[in-house]
Amino acid sequence: MTRTKTTAWVGGALYLLAVGLLVGGAPRASGTVHGVGALLAASLLVGVVRRVPLLALAMALFGATAVVVGPTGSARASLSASYQGEFLSYLAVDLVVGLIVATCARRASIVAVTGSLIVQLLVISGFSHGENLTVNVVIALLATAAACMGGLLSRERREHAVALRSQEVAEAVIAERLRIARELHDMVAHSIGIIAIQAGAASQVIRTRPTEAGEALRAIEVTSRETLSGLRRTLVALRQADPGAAASGNGAALAPWPGLADIDRLVAATADAGVRVDVRRGGEERGLPADVDLSAFRIVQEALTNVVRHAGTERCRVLIDYGDEELSVEVVDDGRGVTGSGADHGLGLGLGLGLVGMRERVALLYGDFSAGPRPEGRFRVTARLPLPEPAGVPVEAR
Repeated sequence: MTRTKTTAWVGGALYLLAVGLLVGGAPRASGTVHGVGALLAASLLVGVVRRVPLLALAMALFGATAVVVGPTGSARASLSASYQGEFLSYLAVDLVVGLIVATCARRASIVAVTGSLIVQLLVISGFSHGENLTVNVVIALLATAAACMGGLLSRERREHAVALRSQEVAEAVIAERLRIARELHDMVAHSIGIIAIQAGAASQVIRTRPTEAGEALRAIEVTSRETLSGLRRTLVALRQADPGAAASGNGAALAPWPGLADIDRLVAATADAGVRVDVRRGGEERGLPADVDLSAFRIVQEALTNVVRHAGTERCRVLIDYGDEELSVEVVDDGRGVTGSGADHGLGLGLGLGLVGMRERVALLYGDFSAGPRPEGRFRVTARLPLPEPAGVPVEAR
């Protein structure tokens, strides 16, 4: 940052020095020579334009005006006969004006355009007469208008790109939430089915076999508590139901719920794709709420998919830590990723939409999510999912 700032100010100083040499070193050169020299010297202001656009415009106006007004003798006579030298001198000014219109606020753009026109018209009125005055004024207005149009088109294109990016992110978030909503529907349907079965069994044996009836009631309690906990933490953040959910049927409810118990299957599939996964588990493995277990599995799945697509490595590591109050999931690749074609390093997608889905899942569970490159070149995805309450008694599959 400091080096860039120093380079910018050195470029500004060199520009002023170049203008001084043009004015004092070749006073009798033609206006075209001075105009070309001023235009080439303006390239030294690139660093200042990026940091302080209005200051760069003031310096460009000063330099162009000094080149136009400074020469004497034949140079001044040529200026009164033709606007060629002035046009070349102020072309750099118009380019800076266009950049300000494209990147700065509206007030700054109005100040830049107004100030540039006033200076140019004052110089033209001092060195042009008769028909030349009209022609030179028209040329100055057209040049400034062209710079403004170019700046406006550039601003519009940039804003359109930002709007498209925001729309893509919003659509990715909506799609992810709708998918979570469908998965939540499956969870509720599955849980209600279990509750109904256990309640029916308990009602039949409550008098003849009270022990079995008590076990069924405890199973109902555990299932209902987990389902209500997932509903409270998820439904608050979901926006709108999928319009096609009603027509999609309930076939998805028959599919088994993926979870951390299916990591080995996921690792095998990743190995078939050419990436060996080292899975490490810490803490005491135990039963997890269905929504936490599913989200942890989906995060690992998406991260491994990104490793296969973008990391350019044959190895990665997955760490699953069962804490007392939270579940931690970490995926770290051993590659440096690929460049070009819009792909980011390692686990990151070119548009970041995969990371959007993972971040959304973690946010719905009020957890913490981070993803980014490490100093040694690897890329790491970390998710911490809070557990609502210690799962003291694992839920047995029935």
